[in-house]
Amino acid sequence: MTEGKAEGVPFFFTGRCLVGRVGAVAPDTAPPLGTQPGLPERKSGTDKRGGTGVARDGPLSARKEHGTETKKRQHSAPTILPRRREQSRKATPTPRRSLRPARGGGESTKFKNVWTTHSKSPIAYERGRIYFNNYRCCVSSVASEPRKLYEMPKCSKSEKIEDALLWECPVGEMLPNPSDYKSSLIALTAHNWLLRISATTGKVLEKIYLASYCKFRYLSWDTPQEVIAVKSAQNKGSTLARQAGIQQPVLLYLAVFRVLPFSLIGILEINKEIFGNVTDATLSHGILIVMYSSGLVRLYSFQAITKQFMQQKLDLGCACRWGGTTGTVGEAPFGIPCNIKITDTPPLLFEVSSLENAFQIGGHPWHYIITPNKKKQKGVFHICALKDNSLAKNGIQEMECCSLESDWIYFHPDASGRIIHVGPNQVKVLKLSEVENNSAQHQISEDFVILANREKNKNENLPTVTASGRVVKRSFTILDDDPEQETFKIVDYEDELDLLSVVAVTQIDAEGKAHLDFHCNEYGTLLKSIPLMESWDVTYSHEVYFDRDLVLHIEQKPSRVFSCYVYQMVCDPGEEEETTDKRSKRDHNNFRF
Repeated sequence: MTEGKAEGVPFFFTGRCLVGRVGAVAPDTAPPLGTQPGLPERKSGTDKRGGTGVARDGPLSARKEHGTETKKRQHSAPTILPRRREQSRKATPTPRRSLRPARGGGESTKFKNVWTTHSKSPIAYERGRIYFNNYRCCVSSVASEPRKLYEMPKCSKSEKIEDALLWECPVGEMLPNPSDYKSSLIALTAHNWLLRISATTGKVLEKIYLASYCKFRYLSWDTPQEVIAVKSAQNKGSTLARQAGIQQPVLLYLAVFRVLPFSLIGILEINKEIFGNVTDATLSHGILIVMYSSGLVRLYSFQAITKQFMQQKLDLGCACRWGGTTGTVGEAPFGIPCNIKITDTPPLLFEVSSLENAFQIGGHPWHYIITPNKKKQKGVFHICALKDNSLAKNGIQEMECCSLESDWIYFHPDASGRIIHVGPNQVKVLKLSEVENNSAQHQISEDFVILANREKNKNENLPTVTASGRVVKRSFTILDDDPEQETFKIVDYEDELDLLSVVAVTQIDAEGKAHLDFHCNEYGTLLKSIPLMESWDVTYSHEVYFDRDLVLHIEQKPSRVFSCYVYQMVCDPGEEEETTDKRSKRDHNNFRF
């Protein structure tokens, strides 16, 4: 949900894995998973609705996190799986809707562009709400006409919201305040305040001052909807210190909270003297993930670290004496002292080496996906059993494609244990199953494949004859992601409708045409195709969200121009045409950001 987040980590747990965010995700791995502290408990059965919500143990994965809740095609390594719908375990289930036309509606069921707007600041979307001006302005996209919910007062640059998470209220629990039962935006400001803001009114309900000894910049779910992690910017020291060869021992800090009511678990420092030459670290589902420039990824139990190395338990709002200073925890200027300082190497849960730190865990039973740590192996994925590191049968997956952009792979977020492998012209859904007559070994096989709609160019390999009659043979092959051919750019999973959504783009002359296709998640059958009216430039950054009866496309153009296109399901396009045109013009004039 945020504009780029420079520093971060790449990790994933899929199937029933570790996931987080409108937050970030991290990895979780370790040999005998059932006995390792801090690792998610295995549960029998699967939740077909899957997704990255808390109701499932999502995929664990590690990779460098470059921010933004993006739906962009992931290159160099898998991406954190869709993290849009982080719901509470106890959240009221949303009724499923169907894309199939209602009785009498026939093929008239379509998606119409009902609203378009532009902004000079990043645009974010989360569960029916569109955020502008660094989350200070919120527009509801649920109604037939987008309407402004609130706009917070203008603020100084130091008070700007850097990052935010949406917290959905649980049901069936007694909470301290009536406001706790409504959705909240948990926001991190540039001057180190953590705010809880009403998602419907923009009113600040609660605020916590973090610290003055570092700059906190990133928010992520540790355990979605239950525990959040606030990560600082990396401490690179002053220019003079670097010139003098003085290295800062503390790389970064992680502040960990339980939410609703807010309670402090602690602030942890990542020290190079303990962990070595660390390049990044993150926290997810009770797992501390530490990464190295060599491609090595190590996992530790945060619970075990807290138990062993917490110097003093701190409570928000209580008086505290620390380092000769007395103050109130969570209030300025005292803030929150760093009360978890690791003085010795903690017990290691699991480690693996992978190209660009790309690492994921998921499947049933647990498997992990890595790329061998050699540049020439880019695009080659190994699927191995977590219990003994053995390679699954057919576990080396390499898509036979010639393209400028890498294919990508990840465990399916629907908790089915399947794997999604995406290339420029095909989407493979793979299944993990036992080898016949050998229950100890597992194999990878195709469940179904979605192919791009391409026509074989009959003249592709024919020689060219010049005006003088000279025959010239082609010395090149058309790339699989040639812009003039239909190419897959985004693949996502809609958990409430149990659909795979695929964005395909074709560049025609200077104009790119895109369409969003909905496929049955179980069989891959094409159910619906929605043409996107706006031109799609493949050189721009794009995000596409499909949320029940809403499709939203966010595009970042050069010079920091952001555009937002909203499509909604309608049943009578003939009747809607004129109304939609008028509404679009009216809304566009009413909302300018």
